[in-house]
Amino acid sequence: MKILLTGVTGYIGKRLLPNLLSSGHDVVCCVRDKARFNPPEKQAEKIEVIEVDFEDESSLKKIPSDIDAAYYLIHSMSTHSDFKSIEEKTARNFRDSVSKTNCKQTIYLSGIVNEDKLSEHLESRLSVERILDEGSYHLTTFRAGIVIGSGSASFEIIRDLVEKLPVMVAPKWLNTRCQPIGIRDVLAFLEKGLMKEEVFDQHFDIGGKDILTYKEMLLGYADSRDMKRWIYTIPVMTPKISSYWLYFITSTSYKLATSLVNSMKVEVICSPSKINSILDIDPLTYEEALSFTLNAIDDKRLASSWKDALASSDFRKRLTDFSDVPEKGVFKDHREMSISDRDKTLGRVWKIGGKTGWYYGNWMWRIRGFMDKIVGGVGLRRGRTHPDNIHVGDALDFWRVLYADKKEGKLVLFAEMKLPGEAWLSFNVKENTIEQTATFRPKGLLGRLYWYSVFPFHGFIFRGMLKRIKV
Repeated sequence: MKILLTGVTGYIGKRLLPNLLSSGHDVVCCVRDKARFNPPEKQAEKIEVIEVDFEDESSLKKIPSDIDAAYYLIHSMSTHSDFKSIEEKTARNFRDSVSKTNCKQTIYLSGIVNEDKLSEHLESRLSVERILDEGSYHLTTFRAGIVIGSGSASFEIIRDLVEKLPVMVAPKWLNTRCQPIGIRDVLAFLEKGLMKEEVFDQHFDIGGKDILTYKEMLLGYADSRDMKRWIYTIPVMTPKISSYWLYFITSTSYKLATSLVNSMKVEVICSPSKINSILDIDPLTYEEALSFTLNAIDDKRLASSWKDALASSDFRKRLTDFSDVPEKGVFKDHREMSISDRDKTLGRVWKIGGKTGWYYGNWMWRIRGFMDKIVGGVGLRRGRTHPDNIHVGDALDFWRVLYADKKEGKLVLFAEMKLPGEAWLSFNVKENTIEQTATFRPKGLLGRLYWYSVFPFHGFIFRGMLKRIKV
């Protein structure tokens, strides 16, 4: 079959694509920015990439008419104040465009909405479902709650809280019940529901075998890691305080934390249905889902991470708009040194950031990250998805990867921290030398004052970093 896949650079889409290809399908991948898409090379002949923006109707003419089915995996995750109107607009544009094709079925992954009073985030998901249901195709909606998988936002928050806090004084919503589901089960529902007539024009709640409170989920993670943790809930934390609590302790952004807090006050438990028997799926328990997830992390098998999505920052532009580092109207700190082993030097460049750190003055990088977080920036909390591999579009601490070619020996990063201007950090590893360049394009007088205020620190930070990197 020929399948249209949206959200292909997102957490679910990245994992669904190779599964669809392995099943023999031809996949049309919709991306806003081709620079962020890294399809599997071995199956390139079965992939068609089209650059479309579902907020821009004119770009949707690129969608081919001969598709058989489509997946709608577009979510804003409440990263913008007008996210609800944006989600409704993209849903309408998708509906109208796909309705003009031969598409027989659209599958939408949504959130469980089984209470009358919903968070704004879940209300938006339900609104999108109603819009998609007006299309000429058959709509199948799978509604999931907390997804347990390496790199998922929900799991990373659980992991951060348990790993960092032996004792937690937490908001009362930790007593809210939910029905978590493993990522492999989510993918199984999405795949097995494809062209299954029994699920046409219907919606189904999907979840694992266990119904747990968030507190029980945290303690369950602690048990799986042989950690002793104590959690006390108090009723006085307002949603705003709760959001800040999540923001400063975990790797989530403040806007995402706010969305999650509002959603976590609502029970997300599956309504009864026969979907498990219809698709012959026996969902994992929470303990089993944790086991698979932790094994994947230990084996460095992180297929995708929510941190690599642009939703992890306020970045809304195309990466290609910044891929050419400017030469005019900028300040630069350029350094180069001789190297004796190009491969080893490249290996050190490709491990930079995350747990490896920045090779020199890491305490100063942490202070800079904390300062950024205080003013609402991303800080250093995102780390990196894989300890060795880097792809265009990846988040790397408070940077975004713009260009990464190990054979060429070139890595270009763009700053996503709060700045009065725009900043790039690039490495170019040649046969006998390594070049390191920090570029800053200031915005107004404040930008120039910022550059001169940090310039004295560049001498030992950037020089020290380059000395540690070179081999």
